[in-house]
Amino acid sequence: MSFFHELAHQYIDGEWLTGSGSWDIIDFNPYNGEKLAAVTVATALEVDRAYRAAERAQQEWAAINPYERRAVLERALRVTGERAEEIAEAITDELGGTRERARYEIGSATEFLREAVRQALRPTGRLLPAVGDGRENRLYRLPVGVVGVISAFNFPFLVTMKSVAPALALGNAVVVKPHQNAPVVGGGLIAKIFEDAGLPAGLLNVVITDSAEIGDAFIEHPVPKVISFTGSDRVGRHIAATAAGAFKRTVLELSGNSALVVLEDADLDHAVRAAVFSRFLHQGQVSMAANRILVDRSVAAEFTERFTAEVAALPAGDPRDPETRIGPVINAFQADALDALVERAVADGATALVRGRTVGNVVGPTVLTGLAEDSPLLHQEILGPVALLMTFDGEEEAVRIVNEGPYGLSGAVHTRDAERGVKFAQRIVSGMFHVNDSTVQDDPLVAFGGEKTSGVGRLNGEAVVEAFTTQKWMSIQHGRTVFPF
Repeated sequence: MSFFHELAHQYIDGEWLTGSGSWDIIDFNPYNGEKLAAVTVATALEVDRAYRAAERAQQEWAAINPYERRAVLERALRVTGERAEEIAEAITDELGGTRERARYEIGSATEFLREAVRQALRPTGRLLPAVGDGRENRLYRLPVGVVGVISAFNFPFLVTMKSVAPALALGNAVVVKPHQNAPVVGGGLIAKIFEDAGLPAGLLNVVITDSAEIGDAFIEHPVPKVISFTGSDRVGRHIAATAAGAFKRTVLELSGNSALVVLEDADLDHAVRAAVFSRFLHQGQVSMAANRILVDRSVAAEFTERFTAEVAALPAGDPRDPETRIGPVINAFQADALDALVERAVADGATALVRGRTVGNVVGPTVLTGLAEDSPLLHQEILGPVALLMTFDGEEEAVRIVNEGPYGLSGAVHTRDAERGVKFAQRIVSGMFHVNDSTVQDDPLVAFGGEKTSGVGRLNGEAVVEAFTTQKWMSIQHGRTVFPF
C-alpha cells in the first residue's frame, strides 16, 4: 500500500508533489475494491509548470553527447529488470492483471526500453546534392522538443514506455498524463524508474488529472510539439482536431475491431489457441484483440467445438491466483456495460455458446454466434471477454467481412499455405495483419499503428524516429552565388 501512496503524486521538475485541484482521483483495486491511493488532481497551473520545466531541461538534454543519454537509458533498463516483481505486483493490484499477463507486459516494455538504448545513437544527418555550384546541402535530424503523452489503462506500463523511452533517447523531454485508472503503473512508476536511473530533473514529468479539471490545456499548451495518445477513437478524434488547430503533430493509437480468420486449410489446433489468446488476453481489454473470429463454413463445426471448450475452461477470478486467466475488467461501469451488451445481443437473436457469469468486476468469458449481419456489435470495439463467432463461404466473403466497419488496426489469418495468407493479408485495410499467429502483436523494430479510424501515425523502430524528431535543412555556399538582381 505504501508503494502506491509514494508514487500516486504529481511528478514535476524532479519533485513529487500534491496537485492543487479541489478533488481526488481514487485509485482502486478492480478485483477487491481496495482503495490503493487518492491523488489530488493537477490543475492547468501544474500542467503549465510541467511543460515549462520540460522546455527548460530539454535544451541541455538535446545538446549533450548522445552516449550520455544512452547511459541513462541503460540504467533505466537495469532498474526495470531489478524491479520486475514489484512492477508485476502493481499491475495486478491497479489493473487486475493476472501474473501471466503482468509478465507479458513487463517483458514487452523491457524490449522497447532496450531498443530505446540503441535509438539514442540512431538519428543521423545527410548530405544531399545541390543544384548550384559550390553549394552544400545538409539535412539534420533534431528532436522536436517536448512530447506530451496521454496513455491508456489497459497496458499502461508498456504503452507509456513506448513513447517515453524513445522520446527521451532522441533528445526530447516528456510530460505524461496517465489514465486516471492507472496513475501509478502508467505514470508514477515510470517516473520513479527514470529518477532512480539519474535522468535530470524536468525531462520527465507526470501530471495526474482529468479533462473535467483541465479541459484541453494538456493538448493546447504552446510548449509540446507532438501529442502521443493511446485510447478510444472518440477521444482521439477530439485530440486530432484540437492539436491540428494549434499546428501540433499527433501520433494516435486508437480503437480496433480486429478479426482472426480461419481458412479451410488451417491447422485448427493452432488456430484455436491463437484465437483464445487473441480474444481473452487481459480480459479482452486490448485494442488489437480479436473481437471477431471468422471461420470457413467447411470447418466451422469442428473449430467451434474446440474453441468453445477452450473458452469455457478458462479460469476466471482472483488475478493473484497463478491459475487465473480471466481477471477483473477495469471497473464496475465496464462490467455492467459488458453484461448489458451480451443481454442485448441475445435478445436480438444471438446465441451464447458460452455464457460466463459476472461476479463483481470479473466478467466470465462469453462466445456469441448468430448475430445479424447488420448488428452494430460487429462494427464496434468490445473491451471485454466477449468473442463474436462468425462463418463465411470462401475467401472473397471473408475479405469483405473483415474490411467492413470503421476500424483497421490489426488482424490475423490462419492457413497451412503461408503465401496464401500473405495474399489474403494484402487485401485487408489495416495497419497490421499477421499470418498464422495472434492478432495481438507488438515489436520494437516494426511500425505499429492503424488505418481508418484506428489511428494516425506510427510508433516503433524507424517510425518512432519520424514521430519524435524533425528535419532541418541547412545549405552552405562555399563559392559565390550569382543573383539575378
